[in-house]
Amino acid sequence: MASQLSRIMRPDDANVAGNVHGGTILKMIEEAGAIISTRHCNSQNGERCVAALARVERTDFLSPMCIGEVAHVSAEITYTSKHSVEVQVNVMSENILTGTKKLTNKATLWYVPLSLKNVDKVLEVPPVVYSRQEQEEEGRKRYEAQKLERMETKWRNGDIVQPVMNPEPNTVSYSQSSLIHLVGPSDCTLHGFVHGGVTMKLMDEVAGIVAARHCKTNIVTASVDAINFHDKIRKGCVITISGRMTFTSNKSMEIEVLVDADPVVDNSQKRYRAASAFFTYVSLSQEGKPLPVPQLVPETEDEKKRFEEGKGRYLQMKAKRQGQAEPQA
Repeated sequence: MASQLSRIMRPDDANVAGNVHGGTILKMIEEAGAIISTRHCNSQNGERCVAALARVERTDFLSPMCIGEVAHVSAEITYTSKHSVEVQVNVMSENILTGTKKLTNKATLWYVPLSLKNVDKVLEVPPVVYSRQEQEEEGRKRYEAQKLERMETKWRNGDIVQPVMNPEPNTVSYSQSSLIHLVGPSDCTLHGFVHGGVTMKLMDEVAGIVAARHCKTNIVTASVDAINFHDKIRKGCVITISGRMTFTSNKSMEIEVLVDADPVVDNSQKRYRAASAFFTYVSLSQEGKPLPVPQLVPETEDEKKRFEEGKGRYLQMKAKRQGQAEPQA
């Protein structure tokens, strides 16, 4: 089963330099994933449901997309467990004047089917037919790995981003940013809960503000580490999306983004952590060439600890890329 969406990129999809926002692409990726997974979960007779986004694996932005190009988003179901669906999504950009096409994104998303009658009830997923037995075994390994990591990250980010008066340039406090958003009907699914793509777009927007404040140049999303959706966000909630820089290499910036939901119309529920992720940005010149990034100056012990953790993630991903680039013997 496969699904495809196409849309031309407009000026309101891009930054001042004409590069399409990473959040715009993430939102299209999630829409394609939601369509195919919801369609699959309702392919058999039984209780009707809507597929809700639970996790997005690391996503690299391989090539920038520009205003006027057409984004082609294709989605395919690659694995199902008893209660979840894995969807692989590819994004191609097309220059409709020259016909040139290029791959811009590859992403893996995990969805769970929620009953239309009871949003807290997770339904069973119809199994898919694999062309090879190895596909099911490989999918099961990916499922177990993401399940374990999701449990580990749920409680990792319990702290919140606090404002600081008169911060010095290049410090964490100088560029940290927050965005407050009231969840309305247009943000939500049939259940009255926020679309995962809406949340990801807001997260990318905040991360972009942090990166721009830090280096004061044109910036673009280079990659997004795994995004974990810890809990659903209901219509009417006020969400606070906070971003802070955690690490800088010579030419990239890692930004941690936290999403907290405040159910203002429900006194019985307290503010809670709804989602978290790490975004990586790069700084570009007017010609689109990578620029050196001002080095982050961590001040507190927590900031120094997060810097070292970010450095570890950076070196690990750098080693992985180098290993993939080496020719096979």
